[in-house]
Amino acid sequence: MNLPLLFSQLINGLQTGSIYALVALGYSMVYGIILLLNFAHGEVIMVGAFALFYGLTLYGLHPLLASVLAVLASTVMGLLIQRIAYRPLLSAPRLSLLITAIGMSFLLQNGAQIAFGADAKSVDPLISGSLHIGSTNISYAALLTLAVSLISMLALTLLVSRTKHGKAMRAVSEDMGVAQLMGINVNRTIGFTFAVGSALAGIGAVLYVASYPQISPTMGSMMGLKAFVAAVLGGIGSIPGAMIGGLVIGMVEVLASAVGLSNWKDAVVFAILILVLLFKPSGIMGVTQREKV
Repeated sequence: MNLPLLFSQLINGLQTGSIYALVALGYSMVYGIILLLNFAHGEVIMVGAFALFYGLTLYGLHPLLASVLAVLASTVMGLLIQRIAYRPLLSAPRLSLLITAIGMSFLLQNGAQIAFGADAKSVDPLISGSLHIGSTNISYAALLTLAVSLISMLALTLLVSRTKHGKAMRAVSEDMGVAQLMGINVNRTIGFTFAVGSALAGIGAVLYVASYPQISPTMGSMMGLKAFVAAVLGGIGSIPGAMIGGLVIGMVEVLASAVGLSNWKDAVVFAILILVLLFKPSGIMGVTQREKV
């Protein structure tokens, strides 16, 4: 593989991995707070993508305004899922929450097929053109994806580490009961966590459509599963781990395609999940937790 092609593949891997990382952050944040694998998170991406599509086509909005609409739609959908499906079950066994999450995923997928049709919809490229560096072309969409993902991750890190809401999130993740005794509104903190994670999913939806301008009711399913693999690889519940895991999965996909395994790249990703669960279940940045009995 020559150097320009290698550099191009590296950019592609970082572009795809950045999107996975944004989505994986939502998984990790929710799991860190209430130990829930929110399998409806992929459908939050799908809702944001359709909001972007109709904002562009039906209302003729500027791409920036349509992108804001997509992030808002994802945030509202995440909050509705949390309020309707998860909050009543906070004191129920974790298995009940998990089954509810899977049920919400199928409900939203099938509801979207009824509302929007089962066929895929194409959109005009949000960003066209590319930057020429020697014999290598880097699309502006890839550069925007990398920049927005980096800014979003830095903003989330500052939010969690430096703000009052972030301190409340960390306290609830450590011990929900003690946090409540200390005067923290647990329900509000959980809702805020869902809102932030869903907003990141909405940003991921916009960046995905900018890179791959096609939308379907089932688009969030595979993306959500791969982001889940990224979260597990990085260490479920770890924000830095989700970022690293997403970038690693993106690079693995691109490398698999580069060596002629493009038809098997999904299998390679899930093989990584199996290997991680077998040899290092806590992930790259995760910490093995001991539970007192």
